[in-house]
Amino acid sequence: MSTPNPRLPISFEFFPPNTPVGSDKLRTVVAELSATQPEFFSVTYGAGGSTREKTLSTVQQIAAMGFEAAPHLSCVGSTEAGIAEILATYREQGIRRLVALRGDLPSGTATAGEFRYAADLVEFVRRTQGSDWHIEVAAYPEYHPQQRYARRDLELFAAKVQAGADSAITQFFFNPDAYFHFVDEVRALGVQAPIVPGIMPIHNFAKIAQFAQRDGIEIPRWVALKMEGYLDDAASVRAFGLDVVTRLCERLIAGGAPSIHFYTLNQAGLSLEICRRLGLAQPA
Repeated sequence: MSTPNPRLPISFEFFPPNTPVGSDKLRTVVAELSATQPEFFSVTYGAGGSTREKTLSTVQQIAAMGFEAAPHLSCVGSTEAGIAEILATYREQGIRRLVALRGDLPSGTATAGEFRYAADLVEFVRRTQGSDWHIEVAAYPEYHPQQRYARRDLELFAAKVQAGADSAITQFFFNPDAYFHFVDEVRALGVQAPIVPGIMPIHNFAKIAQFAQRDGIEIPRWVALKMEGYLDDAASVRAFGLDVVTRLCERLIAGGAPSIHFYTLNQAGLSLEICRRLGLAQPA
């Protein structure tokens, strides 16, 4: 059991539910995760804004429960007028935290719109909205999967911060050395913004492995082999996954990570148990 560290900020990510049943479940998940006194909950945004209305309604739902909500906003394929309209809607709702992303074009779409990079979106928000927003951006400890050169990826990240980002949340990873190396590299470029590690509890190893392959994320061979050896033994997968991710978090916290951000896949159990093991939530 780790030494309690109740002052370490925690946050969680959700995706917008597709059904009323999913919305009801998410309210329960938010209530369960409130045991960690989270700093905020973020809500994802589909390619090209495909979940725009669902993202808004989910953010409203979270805010109505008394928690700070941070919608993701991707800009690729968008116009300045369209982004301004979305920001105005969030401002009316009292939302002042945003995860600014480049995002992906919807399938079959040819034009990138008026924003080429996430730094362009950050600059636009700062120029048109002022300083009363907290802007998060993405970071990739093992580098963006579409980027051929590590140096170029670091420069693009630095540009997002220079454009006005307050802090960053990383893509999930399992190699803490990748995170610490990334932080050292961007600090050498003059970036001082907090870089929060994004953590993916192992809900379903086959799905996590699929995400990792798609996004260029290394899963340690010993972890993969052990997971594959459990086959359909769900209890062993859960127990081993909890141990692996808890140890990862412990190393990150000991190394000075400013916060932890959990990718929940709209489930509370594993994230909450990891927080309890870290001393960041009351025991069950």
